[in-house]
Amino acid sequence: MTQPLLKIDGLRIEVEKDGAWSEILHGVSLDLHRGEILGVIGESGAGKSTIGLAALGYVRKGGRFSGGTVHLDGVEMLSAPTAQVEKMRGMRVAYVAQSAASHFNPAHTIGDQFAEVLRMRSPMKKRDIARKAADLYAELGLPDPESIGGRYPHQLSGGQLQRAMIAMAMATDPDLLIFDEPTTALDVTTQLDVLGCVKRALTRSGAAALYITHDLALVAQISDRIMVMRHGAVVESAPTRQMLSAPAEDYTRALLKGVASERGPEFEAPKGERALLRLDNLTASYASGGKTVLKDVTVHVHRGETVAIVGESGSGKSTLTRSVVGLLPPSDGAMVFDGQQLLPKLENRRGEVLRRIQLVHQLPDLSLNGAQSIGTIIGRPLQLFRGLKGQAQRDRVAELLSMLELPESYVSRLPHQLSGGEKQRVAIARALAAEPELLICDEVTSALDQLVAAGVLRILRKLKEELGLSMIFITHDMATVREIADTVIVMRQGAVVNRGTVAEVLDHPSEPYTRQLVEAAPEMDPDWITRVRPDFASARG
Repeated sequence: MTQPLLKIDGLRIEVEKDGAWSEILHGVSLDLHRGEILGVIGESGAGKSTIGLAALGYVRKGGRFSGGTVHLDGVEMLSAPTAQVEKMRGMRVAYVAQSAASHFNPAHTIGDQFAEVLRMRSPMKKRDIARKAADLYAELGLPDPESIGGRYPHQLSGGQLQRAMIAMAMATDPDLLIFDEPTTALDVTTQLDVLGCVKRALTRSGAAALYITHDLALVAQISDRIMVMRHGAVVESAPTRQMLSAPAEDYTRALLKGVASERGPEFEAPKGERALLRLDNLTASYASGGKTVLKDVTVHVHRGETVAIVGESGSGKSTLTRSVVGLLPPSDGAMVFDGQQLLPKLENRRGEVLRRIQLVHQLPDLSLNGAQSIGTIIGRPLQLFRGLKGQAQRDRVAELLSMLELPESYVSRLPHQLSGGEKQRVAIARALAAEPELLICDEVTSALDQLVAAGVLRILRKLKEELGLSMIFITHDMATVREIADTVIVMRQGAVVNRGTVAEVLDHPSEPYTRQLVEAAPEMDPDWITRVRPDFASARG
């Protein structure tokens, strides 16, 4: 057996809390060989991203390495001179972050940011850089690879932006790639395409990869081995097929088993009761005379009802919520909330209407103020809408944190000190602080492992039952739809193509596009992807 490209041995990391150091990574070890893909899974806060960053010889602000070693191709990344480590980053090892939207500079084109990576690290000529960018864009399945580099980040969909980030990471042909939840925010069909592109690119380059995710079914499609983490320690590690067929630990078995549905009785709106929210024949464009992004969309949400909206990236799901909250006034159609016209522009709505409709954004990195503490973030709507101050506000913040299974001690933390899943739960707590009647959830469980996500869904179901809370739940996860939805609406290219109960839409999908979405949901089987995408078989090595 050759020497591993990456060897982590007994790694320990501490973070400072309230003036004292607390260990968050407890003696983690792993080996990764050239051309191998190691899937790292575990719940939010397990230490997955911490391991990924440690492979670059990096620890987040407020943390420190307290033991162990990290060798990358023989170089000890924790003790090597800073200049040597910085030279290796981006050249020998590269990192693909979870949220591409928050890592691109919106003032520069995709191509300019790709070129910057190479200009900083190699003497390549401008035309050669452009050629390499186009080749990688084509390999990763981006449209118009010769010209897409001239677009700005906001002009790309989520899936396209994630692939552009992967292209940047691969620009220098690194030996090791760290993928940190690279498909978390993508719909199932786009996720499948990106996964295939990643595997093909890795097979072509021969690079090794750490693939960090909370989705065991997804990682089973791409990984040679899987390492399960929990609470900063390794639970078990094994080849993928062995892990799936004979897991050794109870926690892994729980991940494989999944979470049993706790759905209540089927929702049925009382006869004669008007809908809490009526969206009738909405049409909208992002610019006057521009491309129509919503086309004659009708959605009704009753009190106590959860309406799930599904569809691939660019189908209009999030755009619809922008109209509901007043950020994208429709050009035609009607919006009625609790019997009253819903004014199209946010700035014209009364404070009480703002309180009653709350949105939880898909990307907490963009929706949470990084300079404010968690206590301040959740406390702001309590003061604004409920007038709570002082001890009353602090008590309510603690209650909300507890509801979302977060410790009270988090009130003094900043967002960057939390994991991706923890930040999303803070965003949910902030929305619930306003005590809304309609909660719009835009992919709120996409960053959570299935066990933590199940806990969040239980909380939302409980709130729905106790408070009569209504929800619009946008998701690409069909398992989540089955768990929480009463009504399912399928959108494509800005229009509604299917609607009905969960059983009507998902169990017996007669509409071809709906059937495509259902079939694209990964199964806990490493051979699943070759059945649904035979073209992927050649990339699996």
